[in-house]
Amino acid sequence: MKFDTTTVSLVIAVAEEGSISRAADRLGLAVAAASKRVSDLEAQLGVKLFKRQPHGVKVTEAGAKLLSHIRQIDNLTQRLVGDALTVSHGREGRVIIGAPKSAIIPFLARDLAAIQRKYPGIVLQIVEENSRIVQKLLRDKVIDIGIYEKTAGFVDLPRFDYRQDHLNVVYSRRHFELPEGALSVEQLIELPIITLGRGSAILASLHRAHQSRGRVFRNDFTVSGFDSMLALVREGIGVGLMPPDILRTLHPEPELLSLPLEGDWHERSYMLSFSEGQAEQQTLRNVVAELLGQNKPQ
Repeated sequence: MKFDTTTVSLVIAVAEEGSISRAADRLGLAVAAASKRVSDLEAQLGVKLFKRQPHGVKVTEAGAKLLSHIRQIDNLTQRLVGDALTVSHGREGRVIIGAPKSAIIPFLARDLAAIQRKYPGIVLQIVEENSRIVQKLLRDKVIDIGIYEKTAGFVDLPRFDYRQDHLNVVYSRRHFELPEGALSVEQLIELPIITLGRGSAILASLHRAHQSRGRVFRNDFTVSGFDSMLALVREGIGVGLMPPDILRTLHPEPELLSLPLEGDWHERSYMLSFSEGQAEQQTLRNVVAELLGQNKPQ
């Protein structure tokens, strides 16, 4: 049995209008063509759907029974068209995003919430890793979008500017007495420093700061997260380095203070790259566009 969506719509229109000519006008069909479509479908089904009358048509008993099935076909067709448009316009699908915690807390979480409000049908999966691992996952197509610190960049993909932040020194005034104002690198490297572990952008920044002054960074205290860093700072084990936005989310008590750093070595830029091929293309592009706003590729 063969009948197209136009015929389905026509049969429903004929039943609603009580007239083949009015149904034809409604759908923009010639009356003769519409009448032939109805006759051909009746021939395929082996039953009369409509009884012809002088001033129109009336649905037969068999037609009334079969019409419910035809309406179901029409509903499914409309859902198919609607779902296809949703997918083709990138309003549904799954996108996996990799990013370090230092980008998730101050920037990405807020951006993802905005994307979910605009595209509730898109599922966003977050993989939290340091900048270097994020790029490896992106290169291996484990994730679709990667956000990473600029100086840690090595992935061979187009790079887009995402966000910028900077580091502050965090310390316990019960254990350290530091001068007011911005702290110089020379002052900082004399202190025991707690930093994130291997592969983190903060650790790389510290190594570069020491090397530029002919010093070797001892790296005595490393942790896996800013919450652990703050716990060690609280006990006076050392001073920490973290973005001020992240410090605020950890709700530090009054005895924990922060100071700015001199120079620009502690300023950080986050990049965004994406890999096509896994996520639905338009869905991926919509998410990337929302994350980047008006930013342009490097």
